[in-house]
Amino acid sequence: MKDIDDTKQPLLEHLIELRRRLLWCLATLILAFFVCFHYAHEIFAVLVQPLVHAGQGKLIYTDVFEAFFTQVKVALFAALMVSFPVIAIQLWRFVAPGLYVKEKNAFLPFLVATPVFFAAGACFAYFVAMPWALRFLLSYQGNVGGVQQEALPGVGNYLNFVTHFLFGFGAAFLLPILLMILERAGIVTREQLARSRRYAIVAAAVVAGVLTPPDALSMMMLMVPLYGLYEFALLAIRITHWRAARKAARSGSIVRVPQTEEGPETPPGGGRVGGSGPI
Repeated sequence: MKDIDDTKQPLLEHLIELRRRLLWCLATLILAFFVCFHYAHEIFAVLVQPLVHAGQGKLIYTDVFEAFFTQVKVALFAALMVSFPVIAIQLWRFVAPGLYVKEKNAFLPFLVATPVFFAAGACFAYFVAMPWALRFLLSYQGNVGGVQQEALPGVGNYLNFVTHFLFGFGAAFLLPILLMILERAGIVTREQLARSRRYAIVAAAVVAGVLTPPDALSMMMLMVPLYGLYEFALLAIRITHWRAARKAARSGSIVRVPQTEEGPETPPGGGRVGGSGPI
């Protein structure tokens, strides 16, 4: 069995194969878009639940086309989420023939883990971060100098807020995969990552400050999981190295030479001890 598909193809064949994969991705995205557009109201009803739980029961739109374009954006947002597995499979089928078996085995787990970690980040944003952020942002309502200050978020602005949180947290939760790929490629080492913990804390604080509202609680809600993912990446890299070393030790174990029933080799002199004369 060959370790790699060494069939030589001209550049035109590769371009035709790339076009075929892109057409599959585009067809899947279009089909998913129309299906999601049919259920756009139901999808948006799910997205507004954090706003409802924060105590806000009204969304407005001031532009005539705003509600329609919001529905289109919701359908496109959902279509990207739904069609991602197909897009990832098409990408893998285009790249895989040029990889060795060892490289395939090394890359495939990252491809499988990417949607899992992204979904975990999006769920964390939806169920934890967004409700806290909305409660903080809506707390500015009330009487200000005799004037009633009331929040009337628009449907378009709220959708931008939701997509910003979901994509931002989903991308942030891909940190372990990124670090493991960099370590596997030899760009960084586990020792360098371990020595850079203080910089990781600062980077997590900066990312949390960008993706969350400007209050300490919301920042800590993202900063702590981000640094936890950094430590998780270090642990995963250490376990990977331990398993690789164990496998190498098992495959390179010393082969014992079986003992025969014959005695030791006859010493020089025909087995006689002492001088050269007869005993």
